[in-house]
Amino acid sequence: MKSDIRVCSAWRDRHDRPVYSLSETCPECGATTQNSAPAPYNPEDPYGEYRRARKRRLAEE
Repeated sequence: MKSDIRVCSAWRDRHDRPVYSLSETCPECGATTQNSAPAPYNPEDPYGEYRRARKRRLAEE
C-alpha cells in the first residue's frame, strides 16, 4: 500500500527534523520527497533466517 504522506529525501543533511509533504518536492528546500511508509511485511521472507542469524551474531559481539 502506497502512502500519500512523503518525507524529504535530504532531511538528514538539510533539516533538524523530518519534513513531511504531500507533494513530490520538499516545501522548505526543494529536494525530492520519498514514500514515508516502511516496507511491507512479507511472511514468506526468503532472507528472514539470514537477517535474524546476523542480528544474533551482532548481539553476541
